[in-house]
Amino acid sequence: MNKSERAIEIIKILDKTYPEIPVPLDHEDNFTLLIAVLLSAQCTDERVNQITPSLFSVASDPLSMSKISVNKIYKIIKPCGLGPQKSKAISKLSKILVKKFNCEVPNNFSDLENLPGVGHKTASVVMSQGFGIPAFAVDTHIHRLAQRWGLTNGKNVKKTEEDLKKIFPKESWNKLHLQIIFWGRQYCTARSCYGLECKICKSCCPKRRKPFVHKKP
Repeated sequence: MNKSERAIEIIKILDKTYPEIPVPLDHEDNFTLLIAVLLSAQCTDERVNQITPSLFSVASDPLSMSKISVNKIYKIIKPCGLGPQKSKAISKLSKILVKKFNCEVPNNFSDLENLPGVGHKTASVVMSQGFGIPAFAVDTHIHRLAQRWGLTNGKNVKKTEEDLKKIFPKESWNKLHLQIIFWGRQYCTARSCYGLECKICKSCCPKRRKPFVHKKP
């Protein structure tokens, strides 16, 4: 089975399993989405969704967020981990959005990735889930799954994103990114499947007999 055939099989399985897929991070607009995605770095979506109501009750737009202290932000978001860095980034990017973007979240990768604390993966999530612009956000779990499913050589996350974009239709990227995340959490977890157990792994690589060894991103 080549990569194109695997892609067709993967889409078929994912569409059947997740015909509709919710955005995992609770948010009201693009600013609250941006903050939620930033907070999700090295933190579970569930934990972020527990914390953001407290944060957004204090400040839910760039202007109000820019006016509260870094320390106050830190005290609220501390359970998400990396509190010192994230609280400073949230404060700084809010000030930039007020001063440079009229309190609006920019809808392009260049401006997003220039904001403090916003990397390519975070920008991709905001572009796809916030603006509906095709993007394929690849985190370490999607990187591992792409290796298991024989879709990439596993050199790094950037290369995996490039490979996935070549294999899957552009119109599928936004939904597919979320479908893969949910499939990975439910059926192809980092510590269970190892390329041998779930339906996608068995469909893509039916001759595999030994646990798949991942290449680190």
